[in-house]
Amino acid sequence: MKDRKTNRRTFLKTAAVTTAGWSIVSARSVAGTTANSKIRLGVIGSGGRGYFVCSKFQNNVPDDVEIVALHDYFEDRFDRIVERFKVPKSRCYTGLDDYMKIVEAEDVDGVIITSPPYFHPEQTERAVAAGKHVWLAKPVAVDVPGCLRIKETGKKAEGKVTLLVDFQSRNSPFFIEAVKRVRNGDIGPMITGEAFNQFGRGGWANTEGMSKVAARIRNWGTDPVLSGDIIVEQAVHAMDIVNWIIDATPVMAYGTGGLKVRLNAGANWDHFIVIYTYPGDIRVDLNCSQFMQKGYDNLGARIFGDLGAVHAHYRGADWGVGPVKITGQNEWAGTEHDNTWDIGVNNNCKDFVKSIRTGEFINHADYSADSAMTSVLGRAASYRQAEVTWDEILKANEKLDAGPEIRG
Repeated sequence: MKDRKTNRRTFLKTAAVTTAGWSIVSARSVAGTTANSKIRLGVIGSGGRGYFVCSKFQNNVPDDVEIVALHDYFEDRFDRIVERFKVPKSRCYTGLDDYMKIVEAEDVDGVIITSPPYFHPEQTERAVAAGKHVWLAKPVAVDVPGCLRIKETGKKAEGKVTLLVDFQSRNSPFFIEAVKRVRNGDIGPMITGEAFNQFGRGGWANTEGMSKVAARIRNWGTDPVLSGDIIVEQAVHAMDIVNWIIDATPVMAYGTGGLKVRLNAGANWDHFIVIYTYPGDIRVDLNCSQFMQKGYDNLGARIFGDLGAVHAHYRGADWGVGPVKITGQNEWAGTEHDNTWDIGVNNNCKDFVKSIRTGEFINHADYSADSAMTSVLGRAASYRQAEVTWDEILKANEKLDAGPEIRG
């Protein structure tokens, strides 16, 4: 594995894509307009998640999509995708900034961005400016400036290219039906709720012989700047569900937490406890943890109203927990087997292609940035162990600093 150093300022100054003034290059006209043409995608971040998404595209829309180029900081990340999708080695780019070779390529119609979240705002902005359709993994950003940058990029993408964010619950028919029933008043006025994101410890890659920068990027999931900490990188799923059901963002949060168990695997905390306050004095508590070796894994939310409750579990009975359903005065059985992990991704693949084919472009930037900012609010409150408001984090506009070798 080569550890490459790149002068980001020099590279980005000479890049053909210019975001200043926001002139978006037109997408290749044949993509999405010719029924028998394949949509050609580049992958930015070719590790496990990148491979998973490519596989989902192949499984769901094999005649519509072709993987033509790859980027990752590490050369060994290409192996599985190259083997399965026959991407030429000449189209595999390494380093921090060589993703621009994909962004600038005329034969690339869209990009799959599954890189560490710290890089998402810049990579998304530059892809959209180049007229590329974007499939973006969550979270869209790790701090307030990044969230605001995604929102601004979304405005520029509107009506020009698709910007799809892969929140699987948003494209599950069972979640959609549950939220519809809440909107229709089936649980009555909302009073309180709970959100949960509880998983095992996660892995720690061997970084022997790597530079400090390479080691951080290899283990980005345990780096509080590159990942945003577990409350942003993981619990954003749960808080997106809460925001969606309540149809609002929180006005304040109080939190706590720490690092007690996972002491030899990075600096991320292994648990957060946050109480969010939403408009109308609706309070929702979040339990976010990542330290158990075996046992109870769970992701989802419950919101309680004066007529009943909506239960929105991410994978339902598949994980041995409750399904997506409504209980109370207006019961709805929902489903015992909503594997949102698969259903939502499959539907997102199909919708991504359909939006490009029809020109009815998808834009998830705004609510996805709000969900990331909800997690950022909870992180700020927990780190400070104090009450923090939404307006305060907006005003502070604090940017996480990855250091000069990564930051540029």
